[in-house]
Amino acid sequence: QVQLVESGGGLVQPGGSLRLSCAASGFTFSSYVMNWYRQAPGKEREFIARITTGRSTNYADSVKGRFTISRDNAKNTVYLQMNSLKPEDTAVYYCNAVWRVVNYWGQGTQVIVSS
Repeated sequence: QVQLVESGGGLVQPGGSLRLSCAASGFTFSSYVMNWYRQAPGKEREFIARITTGRSTNYADSVKGRFTISRDNAKNTVYLQMNSLKPEDTAVYYCNAVWRVVNYWGQGTQVIVSS
């Protein structure tokens, strides 16, 4: 059974940091490109960050320089380190795994940036 389980969300003050984790099971994690997306209330889901099987990364302009994606294939886990958080980073954050036409999603974890 395929599972992507996000964790690490919560309430943080502006300027603070959080690290999200996404634990994968039920598929060959190391073969998949891993992505993070987010969806703010009333907005469409948007791409945030990607890490390939070769560990190449790319980021949305809105988070470049503040967020870092990484993966640990031994733990079947992808991470999103979020620094210098802003209120506009408030959203539900989703983990996504892609291999060819196969596409898996997690259930999301809420991040609220507020004073």
